[in-house]
Amino acid sequence: VQRRVREAVVSTQSSGKYAFSAYMDGQYKYCFSNTMSKMTAKVVMFSMDIGDGSHKEDHADTIDKDHDKLAEQLSELRTALVGVKHDQEYMEVRDRTHSMINNSTNTRVVWWAFFEALVLLAMSLGQIYYLKRFFEVRRVV
Repeated sequence: VQRRVREAVVSTQSSGKYAFSAYMDGQYKYCFSNTMSKMTAKVVMFSMDIGDGSHKEDHADTIDKDHDKLAEQLSELRTALVGVKHDQEYMEVRDRTHSMINNSTNTRVVWWAFFEALVLLAMSLGQIYYLKRFFEVRRVV
């Protein structure tokens, strides 16, 4: 994460959750880098929540404590629900990725089994031909 005035916040996390709070207004840039592995392509998935964070207003005169407690519980419930939604989206992406890998592996196994069957058939026919010629009686006249 980099702010416009060249202040950089660096995170070297490879997976998991990373939270960043912007304390100043302005434009921010997100930069993703993969210097660990250049052999395979990597997919980066991220979601960004933009909000005011925790905003406590002093309404002690107008709202009594029960309403304040209810509003706080609703805020916590909303935060938990957003977290569950993000986790569910992440699990759906992982499920799709693993399903594609599984289908690819199954296809390769089927083709390899077909190739092995062809090699086995060719070897069997070659052995039959060789044994017939070996036991063939040759007559010399």
